[in-house]
Amino acid sequence: MADPLKDQLFNARTVGTLAAEFAAGVPGFDADRFARAALGGFAARELMARIDWMADCAAAQLSEDFPTMADQITASLPARLDPALRDDDFGQFIHATHGVLAVRHGLEQHRDRALDLIYAVTQRFTMEFAIRPFLNRWPEETLARMRLWAEDGNYHVRRLVSEGTRPRLPWGAGVALVPDDTLPLLDVLHADPARFVTRSVANHLNDLTRVAPDAVLDRLAQWQAQGAQDAKELAWMTRHALRTLIKQGHPGAMAALGYRADLDVTATLTLKQERVTPGEALTFDLTLEGPQAPVIVDYRIRFARPTGRAAERVFKLKTTQLDGTLSLHKSHPIRQASTFQWHSGAHLLTVQVNGRDVAQAGFDVAV
Repeated sequence: MADPLKDQLFNARTVGTLAAEFAAGVPGFDADRFARAALGGFAARELMARIDWMADCAAAQLSEDFPTMADQITASLPARLDPALRDDDFGQFIHATHGVLAVRHGLEQHRDRALDLIYAVTQRFTMEFAIRPFLNRWPEETLARMRLWAEDGNYHVRRLVSEGTRPRLPWGAGVALVPDDTLPLLDVLHADPARFVTRSVANHLNDLTRVAPDAVLDRLAQWQAQGAQDAKELAWMTRHALRTLIKQGHPGAMAALGYRADLDVTATLTLKQERVTPGEALTFDLTLEGPQAPVIVDYRIRFARPTGRAAERVFKLKTTQLDGTLSLHKSHPIRQASTFQWHSGAHLLTVQVNGRDVAQAGFDVAV
């Protein structure tokens, strides 16, 4: 079955674009040969493997000497992404090929030239995957380079500093960095004018909350005191950075966002049915009574598993203002999916307000 994403990113049109760029920048490069070889090897390869394969096909026509190869790649690059934009300008995934070549042929013997190439390419397509092997192999040298990049005039370069060092980068290899390595970089980047950068900073902080929640909360408080970032933007960053802690009901995160964990709330939870099957929905009504205060209302479901091991997920219900009585209604779909399966047995619904459990009710799922 066709994979819409990999076929959208890597197809005759996009491969043809990359082939034409190589041909324009590298004398003697046979664009048709490259395109035929690349497309011919796609069928049996998944998304990331296609990038590796295109690097194979390109290397077959590029110099074996990496400094010369880097010059050839640089000469073939398209124009930089629009520096006047501030967000959502990702470029074309096809250029991830250049990052693979930088790692393969430059990591060990030509570190500085490879980092120069990554700097150039990331202004066309993010090199967040390619930079990570350098952070692991040459941490001090690569971080020194990134300290310079954090103040670069191009916002794609600045974003790479945050995104490339993220502890839990999606699809990215792990990096052996600790918060003390990356937080000084974020100190510079948090005041960036580009949302593309500040979103990355917030995502980076959210990653860090899994291992160093107190350090993240301290940093956010410091940034607020400094006032270097627009107050509205920093408030957005703070909410985005603390989203995992909020789901976990972390008191410090709640307090940072102005929500009282000790709010005196009375909750009444009513399930419309106590037994549901896939294809139906778990429907419930919730009534909260309490003083005037901002509230984050979430709910958790503890799932039955054949192994007997506990499994639980948190879902958003409402972020609002409580003032006396608040009535909420929710229908949670019970759907089987390739990424998640419901199993027969007893389940538990728990409602939390500002991170504190206020009501529970059990229900059965019949599959």
